[in-house]
Amino acid sequence: MIRLKNEKQIDGIRTSCKLLSAMYRELIPLVKPGVQTVEIEKWTREWIRKAGGKPVFLGYGPKSNPFPASICISINEEVIHGLPSRRRIKEGDLVSLDCGINLGGFISDQAVSLEAGKVGSDIHALNMTTRECLYRGIGAAKAGDRLLQISRAVEGYARSRGYGVVHQFCGHGVGLDLHEDPQIPNVPHGPNPRMAGGFVIAIEPMINMGTGDVQVLPDGWTVVTADGLPSAHWEHTLAIWKDHTEILTDDPLG
Repeated sequence: MIRLKNEKQIDGIRTSCKLLSAMYRELIPLVKPGVQTVEIEKWTREWIRKAGGKPVFLGYGPKSNPFPASICISINEEVIHGLPSRRRIKEGDLVSLDCGINLGGFISDQAVSLEAGKVGSDIHALNMTTRECLYRGIGAAKAGDRLLQISRAVEGYARSRGYGVVHQFCGHGVGLDLHEDPQIPNVPHGPNPRMAGGFVIAIEPMINMGTGDVQVLPDGWTVVTADGLPSAHWEHTLAIWKDHTEILTDDPLG
């Protein structure tokens, strides 16, 4: 069931989103060659605590294997849900960060992919294409139109550039819980409801340099490309009003 949000709820979600984007602006300079990803995790968890929020991802998932961190850090062939560790970021890595904040019961969700040092032109092109896919998807998110228009916009642009589109994971409704209906696939399949005022959704293209197929590692979380080629991931939370669409998170790269 899709939960439409009222103006007061969207105000709360917007505040959470602005806080998350502010965190990213401070975090981004720390993502550089030589830094261990666990250092990023520790910094993120403490920042959220001091800001009065709670990390949504920490402890999320099955009781038998809850997510152990406050932020997902996925590098190169890791698509999403990468686990922070003592691994050091290297020159030329593509580092995808995904994080959410619970601020007084209102949930934000945002992902960015960052280039560590000087990356190859092929990595940069993949990253910028994925970012553009996000904005193309947002441009298709309008009240009264069908949901899968978002998927067509994302997939169409990615495939026109020769990239694979992840189809086993997708965007989603958000705001009062981390994952709500509807699902927002990056390829057009599944339910296709009309979007309406009060929709709050997270659009998150996951675009791969090679195949769109992925697999989950034995840790039960880390999703990697099936062919070992790099992937990029960008995400915004947005609210759909009757007469316009509002991006609630800020682009930390401007």
